[in-house]
Amino acid sequence: MARVQMHGGIEVPAPADFRWPGGKRLGIVFRVAYEGWSDDRWPGVGPMGNPLRQGVADLNAIYWAEYGPRRGIHRLLDYLDRQQVKASVLVCGVLCERYPETVQAIARAGHELVSHSSAMDVIPVYLNEEEERANIRRTTELIEGCCGVRPTGWVSPRGTPSPNTARLLCEAGYEWHGDYLNDDLPFLIKFGDRSIVGYPTTMDVNDLPLSVRYGNPARTMLEVFEDTFACLREREHGTEKIECTVHAHVFGRPHGSWVFERIMEIAKASGELWIGTRGEAVAHFHELLRRAGG
Repeated sequence: MARVQMHGGIEVPAPADFRWPGGKRLGIVFRVAYEGWSDDRWPGVGPMGNPLRQGVADLNAIYWAEYGPRRGIHRLLDYLDRQQVKASVLVCGVLCERYPETVQAIARAGHELVSHSSAMDVIPVYLNEEEERANIRRTTELIEGCCGVRPTGWVSPRGTPSPNTARLLCEAGYEWHGDYLNDDLPFLIKFGDRSIVGYPTTMDVNDLPLSVRYGNPARTMLEVFEDTFACLREREHGTEKIECTVHAHVFGRPHGSWVFERIMEIAKASGELWIGTRGEAVAHFHELLRRAGG
């Protein structure tokens, strides 16, 4: 049943018989967050936990985040190449200016480039409509200008959109918007004669909350994946998905990168999971709608 949400669009859920490419009931997307902050900003969370007093630059957090582009992203790309898995890579626009060769390497390897705002501190909900429209345009132009690939998907920093984000992305020609935690399957969002796919995410198999926020050892993420996969195989009957997300500055380090690769190995060996990018899933979703005349 269609329903109207805060973004003002009309949502149409996936068909009841929806399956992932190849007719698979279960699917998995591997995501890498390749993140950067503005020159005078830094992560709100860091390895030390206790924040410094306001107005003091936190070099501990700044250097911690810098590991992502200097080391972490290269390790994760190597693991993806070894496993021959294509990932959806969330890219902040500022990294196209600071490390263009890395963004170009991501594109050459065939991974999906996903817009992740111009910087992690530029969060849509803090922007007015014109500021947000300008940020979408700048992020898109930075990525496309860097590697010649125009991104078709968007995930906001913190996964937090404004009430305008879906509509503005739709106007800008984006095909999918990933700031949703309210469903398991993709759904269509209609704005008059235009539409965009809402692609829900999960935070369950994600290094940042598991390792940084809650302080679990890296192995915990592997256990969460195995338990979730077992549940979906043994207790569920409908179409479902898993998302495995790592950040280049968190599990791009040796202590956690092995978990990312181990999950890839398990997913490939199972034979039960469709493995692909969000963009591929959205293209499949559109094709099913086309066949159904939607």
